[in-house]
Amino acid sequence: MGENTAAEPDWMGPVRALVGKEYGQVLSWDPVNAPMIRQWCEVMGVANPAYTDPASPQAMARGALVAPATMLQVWCMEGLKTNHYPPGSTAENPYEVLQLLEAQGFTSVVAVNSELSFERELREGERIHYLSRLDAVGPQKTTGLGTGFFVTLVMRYFSQQPSGPEKVGELLFRVFKFKPTTAAILTPATAHAAVPAPQPRRAAPGVSDDTRFFWDGVRQGKLLIQRCRACAQLRHPPGPVCSSCHSFDWDTLTACGFGTVYSFVVMHYPEVAPFEHPNLIGLIELDEGTRLVAQLVRLGREQVAIGQRVKVEFNRFDGDLMLPQFALASD
Repeated sequence: MGENTAAEPDWMGPVRALVGKEYGQVLSWDPVNAPMIRQWCEVMGVANPAYTDPASPQAMARGALVAPATMLQVWCMEGLKTNHYPPGSTAENPYEVLQLLEAQGFTSVVAVNSELSFERELREGERIHYLSRLDAVGPQKTTGLGTGFFVTLVMRYFSQQPSGPEKVGELLFRVFKFKPTTAAILTPATAHAAVPAPQPRRAAPGVSDDTRFFWDGVRQGKLLIQRCRACAQLRHPPGPVCSSCHSFDWDTLTACGFGTVYSFVVMHYPEVAPFEHPNLIGLIELDEGTRLVAQLVRLGREQVAIGQRVKVEFNRFDGDLMLPQFALASD
């Protein structure tokens, strides 16, 4: 990893001026509550009764039902709508420094660190908020990914108490904001030169002996689902052995390509090229009964809903990359 020690261009002045800036509070929509704790534990596979059974010795020893410490970030999340925070929350954007870097061509981003630390467990009924601080923007560095800047934000979480806010934890979040390796390295002489931005490419999927048949099928315009020869159980992602009967013998079923949206997530930020944002990712339940994860296309956030009928389409990217994506079945 190399560091560019040359004098910085003028546009870095506003970037450096933001370092140390404190952003106003972001409130939680709900107090710490048992339903959210239960659902989180169910999804994460956590079985500690201190989190779900107020009559358990573990919970009684704490004096109340408590939330898993690693849920800290969950309580103040915005929900499905971008920047949809409760009344009284700040309207400031703690990621404004990333927008300044993007304006100078540093459009790619990769998360580097996400570190949580805890003061204590949260108890049922507590209401949480956090404050953000832009902690650091490092010097320009050149890595294997490209040339850019490490940006560090720190979020401090507090419980609202009658005596005042009580700190309960902290999140350090660091990203690398960069130009890909084909871009020119920033120097005072080239800082204002017009450098054509490289066209971002989609990352190719990892292919193993277990998944090769699936991607071979995609290149042929087929959605192949692995099927156990012994018990006919369908499974996806593919694997070497049936989880139901433990048989190693399998073949494939060509799916019809139709299904329903079982669940979905919306990726708002950071914006990762070459995807359009908001980026909709669906968990699709195929008509054959198994599920797979794929991008939802030609759909806005307000148009997608659980249970919606969708169909597969095979789209080509970057010349030779073929990916299965899903659109509305009516398209």
